[in-house]
Amino acid sequence: MTESEYSHLADITLNHLEAALDAAGIDYERGDGGVLELEFDDGSMIVVNKQAAAREIWVAAKSGGFHFRRDGDVWRDTRGGEELFTALARLASAQSGRDVELI
Repeated sequence: MTESEYSHLADITLNHLEAALDAAGIDYERGDGGVLELEFDDGSMIVVNKQAAAREIWVAAKSGGFHFRRDGDVWRDTRGGEELFTALARLASAQSGRDVELI
């Protein structure tokens, strides 16, 4: 995948994630360079950001760091294979203390 293709797909994914966060009632801010910071009531955060050099999307949460690489039509964790939105819903549920669905 070229850098341009990666950037386009990652931007589409982050835009979709913003819509899913709005629907789930999760507070977030989108910063420069493709960074989303999810904010929770206890002051904790999950950071989602583009990593162009690796052609990945990285996630930093209380439980650790995760790297997601494009696999067909989805982004999958490079270690466990979990899909990005499924992983983020699980991580956000753990940090918020409530069930979070990201569709």
